[in-house]
Amino acid sequence: MQCFKFIKIMMFLFNLLIFLCGAALLAVGIWVSVDGPSFLKIFGPLSSSAMQFVNVGYFLIAAGAVLFVLGFLGCYGAYSENKCALMMFFFILLLIFIAEIAAAVVALVYTTMAEQFLALLVVPAIRKDYGYQTEFTQVWNSTMEGLKCCGFNNYTDFNASRFVEENQVFPFYCCINFVNDTVKEPCTEEVAQKMEVQGCFKQLLHGVRTNAVTVGGVAVGIAALELATMIASMYIYCNLK
Repeated sequence: MQCFKFIKIMMFLFNLLIFLCGAALLAVGIWVSVDGPSFLKIFGPLSSSAMQFVNVGYFLIAAGAVLFVLGFLGCYGAYSENKCALMMFFFILLLIFIAEIAAAVVALVYTTMAEQFLALLVVPAIRKDYGYQTEFTQVWNSTMEGLKCCGFNNYTDFNASRFVEENQVFPFYCCINFVNDTVKEPCTEEVAQKMEVQGCFKQLLHGVRTNAVTVGGVAVGIAALELATMIASMYIYCNLK
């Protein structure tokens, strides 16, 4: 009996935290969607750059709504000992868990396919918008500086781009010696070819693989927490009259 009460209280408190986080995300998402300019003024160019690729408002609303509903069902089910709420909570969490497993498998098995798919989307955008659309250019400059890379695949992504055709040079990130931070200018195609700066996708994969233990540990921890929560909900469900 004491074990049942303890699990019930922990289930309630944990889902209360999820409920509050969901409400906060939902509120921020609605704020961004309704009053985007104020959001950009507060959080600066980084938020503007992020919104160039993803509609942050809708994403936050979707994520917040899922967490809000999940937290509410968990809290209500544990507090009122409602079997229907507990079962719904279990199945929603199970679907999220399965989706995470599927995403991990796809990421591991189809990395090359994902690279090709992203290249079809990103490379044309680089050739069209780099140097001409402020937010897009800021994102890529920050990415190339942070990851010490050039383009999506390499410097060839800028071939036939508006930026190179009009300026007759490549972005200087393609000609940086990142060991001593020296730049060979002008950054022509010949210089970029000699420098052999890696593409950003490869650098990103390298960073993920380098921190694979940390990433894997976080993923396993989240999965274990979800499994524990599902087990707790089923324990409460099975011990209700």
